[in-house]
Amino acid sequence: MTDNTSETDRLLSPGTEAQPVTSPTPTSTAPSLQQYASRPKSQSQRASLPDVKVGAQRTSRTTHKLKILPEEPIPDGIDVGDVYSQVNRIKDTPARRDAERLGKNQRSLLPRVTSYCTAGSYKMKDVHRWLKENKRIHDSHPKLFDECLYSPFVYKDWRGDKRMDKDLIRLDDEGGEITIDDRHTDVFLFEYGVVVFWGFTLREEQAFLADLAKFETEKLAQEDVQIEEFNYYITKSYQPRIYNDFITLRDGSNYMIKLSISHAISQSVKISLFEELVDNTIEDTQDIPQQIASAGKVGMTKDEIMKSIGELFILRININLHGSVLDSPEIMWAEPQLEPIYQATRGYLEINQRVALLNQRLEVISDLLQMLKEQLGHSNEEYLEFIVIILVGVEVLVSVINIIVDIIADLK
Repeated sequence: MTDNTSETDRLLSPGTEAQPVTSPTPTSTAPSLQQYASRPKSQSQRASLPDVKVGAQRTSRTTHKLKILPEEPIPDGIDVGDVYSQVNRIKDTPARRDAERLGKNQRSLLPRVTSYCTAGSYKMKDVHRWLKENKRIHDSHPKLFDECLYSPFVYKDWRGDKRMDKDLIRLDDEGGEITIDDRHTDVFLFEYGVVVFWGFTLREEQAFLADLAKFETEKLAQEDVQIEEFNYYITKSYQPRIYNDFITLRDGSNYMIKLSISHAISQSVKISLFEELVDNTIEDTQDIPQQIASAGKVGMTKDEIMKSIGELFILRININLHGSVLDSPEIMWAEPQLEPIYQATRGYLEINQRVALLNQRLEVISDLLQMLKEQLGHSNEEYLEFIVIILVGVEVLVSVINIIVDIIADLK
């Protein structure tokens, strides 16, 4: 595999094993996204929509981007924001060899890391209770980390698929091997409607999503569900990293490391939903500025303008109220040793750049919202002027009638 595209290569501080920290589940107060995200689309839009949206608006899906996951302290003088690399600059021989050999043909041979955004939020207390009740059936043992609920989870019934053999994939010609993590299948559920699976098969993911459906609030339509897909493997031959959507770990049982990575992945897939909503909104309303420029007003009724204003407000409020989606989660303050791994993954997923672009597009929507308000104000002013003209006309008419009556009376 060759690649001439530049990839990001940032070296960050180490992360170590941490003890679980629990806190009350936050309560979502955002207005409903369901009525906006799942609003009827035009016939041309429906025809081009797949069943689900796979992937985000990030270049790392196509540029074979590299991100080093931290294990060692940052060397003095290194700026973690300005270190870039290409695959031919990977100095570690085993890491470079694996990076060159791993491609789409090997994805079916490696465990999956998949994230789904399926709803506006989950009923976390109910999900927590359900996981505890199914401890014997699924080996679940839920732990709450602020807005994230973690649990190991194994399907032992007909829905479970046989795990891969440890030596199913071998990339090292010298006899070394990449270890398949066949023991740890973990699930991370985020209060804002995102679930991240580690080590599940596709059928198991679908089975879990079916079970999860009863705990969803503001469920998204099938065509609005967003997905991020990765693969991972365990190796002690070189430093953990993410390259070309392959995640390398040293210890598959360290769920705190997975938690750090899952936070960034879940934010990415939620941002994908926001990106699509903003894009659809701009596309649906792009004719409004042109109408104002050519006709001096919007060819919309008062009710249509008010509905558009309401939709734009719902979109802006939901995005801005999801601060935990756009910023670092609270657990990174309580467990600072997890922050570097989270930030490395966040950088790979280009979240900062995407949030900045999202805010720019929200500014466009904000300007459009202001234009509609002004148009509505002008419409009200025109209506009041029309009423005033009618009243003045009525007054003039009454005055004329009075004059005529007076003249007739004088003539008599």
